[in-house]
Formats: sequence, C-alpha cells, structure tokens
Amino acid sequence: MAASPARLRRSRKALAMPLRQRLGLAALVALALAVTVFSIGVGASSASLPRFLYDWLSSAPQDGVEALRDRIMILDIRLPRAILGLMAGAGLAVSGAIMQGLFRNPLADPGVVGVSAGASLGAVGSIVLGASALAPLASLLGPFLIPIAAFVGGLTVTMLLYAIASRDGETQVATLLIAGIAIGALAMAGTGLLVYMAEDQQLRDISFWSLGSLAGASWDKALITLGVVGPSLIMLPFLARGLNAFTLGEAAAMHMGVPVETLKKACIFLVAAMTGVAVAFCGVIGFVGIIVPHILRLAIGPDHRFLLPASALLGGTLLIGADIAARIVVAPAELPIGILTALMGAPFFLWILFRGRASRIL
Repeated sequence: MAASPARLRRSRKALAMPLRQRLGLAALVALALAVTVFSIGVGASSASLPRFLYDWLSSAPQDGVEALRDRIMILDIRLPRAILGLMAGAGLAVSGAIMQGLFRNPLADPGVVGVSAGASLGAVGSIVLGASALAPLASLLGPFLIPIAAFVGGLTVTMLLYAIASRDGETQVATLLIAGIAIGALAMAGTGLLVYMAEDQQLRDISFWSLGSLAGASWDKALITLGVVGPSLIMLPFLARGLNAFTLGEAAAMHMGVPVETLKKACIFLVAAMTGVAVAFCGVIGFVGIIVPHILRLAIGPDHRFLLPASALLGGTLLIGADIAARIVVAPAELPIGILTALMGAPFFLWILFRGRASRIL
C-alpha cells in the first residue's frame, strides 16, 4: 500500500531534523575553532600569531626578542587561557542543560539556583583555611585542593536543592527558584564571612571570584579543568536518552527502562564537578547555563543527543568571546567576564519570563 502524502511529509521532516542538527553541530565546531584561534591571536600585547606560527614552522632558529616574546605570550599566556575558557564555558553550559533536563524546568541553572555560590564557598574556604584548619589536606592535595573543595561545595548545594525541590517525582518551579535563592544566599553569606577573616594575600587571591575572570589562567589550571570537564563531556551520550525520557516525567522514564536513580546521581555528580572546577579557576560567571541551552532549543530542538554537545560547543565559544571582549573594550585593562555575561543574560532571562515561553521551550 502506498504511503499517504501526509505520512511522506512527516517522514521527510523526521529525516531532515537530524540533518539540520548535524549541520548545526558542524557550524558550532567551526565557530568554536575560529573564536579560539582569534582569542589566541589578539590581546593588549603586540604578539603576532601568524609570525609565531611562521617562526615555529621555520627551519631556521628564532632567538630574537620578538620571537621569544611571541612564544611566551602565545604558548604560556593566551593558549592556556583559551583552553581554560573553552572548558569552563562548556562545563557551565552543559551543567545548565543537564539541570534543566533533570528538573524539567527551563529556568534551572547552576548560577541561578545557588550551585555556583556553593562551589565558590568551597573554593574560598580552601584558600582562607588552607594554611590552618585544612593544612593537612592542603599538603596532601596540593594544587588540587581548590577544585576539590569547589566540587564538594557545588555537590552539596546540588543535592540539597534536589531534595528540597522534588516531591513525589515532581519539581515545583517556585520551590526550585526560592530554594536556590535561599541556599545561594547562605553560601554567599559564608563566603562573605571567610572574606572578612582573610588576610591581605588571601584577599588578593579571592578578589577575582566576585565577578569572574580568566586572567589567572595557567597551564596547571587549564589542564586540571580539561581533566575534569573532558571526561564529563565524554559521559554525555550516556545521559542523553535518559534526559529525553525525563521530559515525560520520572514514572514514564522508569517504564521506558531508564535507571532513574542512577541517572539522577550521575547528573548531580557531573554538574557539581564541572561547575566546581569552573568556579574554582574562573570565579562565579552567571547566566551561561541559561542562555546557551535556550538558544539551542530554539535553534536545533530539545533532543539531548544534540543539545548537550551543542551546549558544550556554544558555551565554550560564548565564554571565549566574552573574554575577547573583556580584553578589548578597555584595553590594556580588562573587564570582568561576569559583567559581560550578566549584561547578556539578565535581559534574556527577563525576556523568557515576560514572553511566557518557559513552559513551551522544553
């Protein structure tokens, strides 16, 4: 029996959607590469990426002052900064997408609901108490103390938030937001108390947390962030099917064979890990986890098989782009990245609320 025209149209549409999503992913890969290369090539210094690449590929030794300056500026400053921004932005955006799928709420975000504040509390606590109460841990963990403490802080807040906002398999929007604001306020109060207790050197180490910055990037921080966010991103294909099923509710997901409790624990762990390491090395950078998933849902749809990797690509690109703007707008000084992301994110967040689109995006 021949298929009806309506069925043929639906079949063509079903085939066209994956093609559109794959083309979107390819475009995001190209955009991320372009923005990353541009970030490595621009800055207050006159170091030139084309000249560095020419000298690097040239067979003749390059020992001049300009060649040395280019090598130090690009390899030791700009490249780790770009890697740190790419990984931190990817982690924050994917964390937002995971939380929105887990809570079935498009307003969920690590920054809005207090997870970033919890991670910041853990990181600041490790700085202030690292020489006293946490001295044994500081000597044992070394440079890993800050990201581990930030991870513990973010994990604690995430678990508290999920326990408070979830009742009988349902998550109430008002409860989620109010609980997140309350927990975030408590975490920020604890951070303020630690800042009050801090010494001058510790205050200088803490100062960039308030608004977020990539200025403190180094190879150690970039590699640690890559080591945390990279494996977390590899886990995304294993979460996509479960998060897609979660849009129908926990009961429906369970009937579809999704290990609901295992999925919850995996999501909570990954969100805490990625948010924790991003906050530990970049400070509190808000709204990335809200802006990116919303834009992508409108562009390529809500399928988490494509949404999660697309969020990683666009989140990294957005944070690197904000860093480029932060370095250029008031050069040779730098604007905090948190100011730029707030300027983009806050109007977008209000637009979601006023347009009443929140209930239709998922």
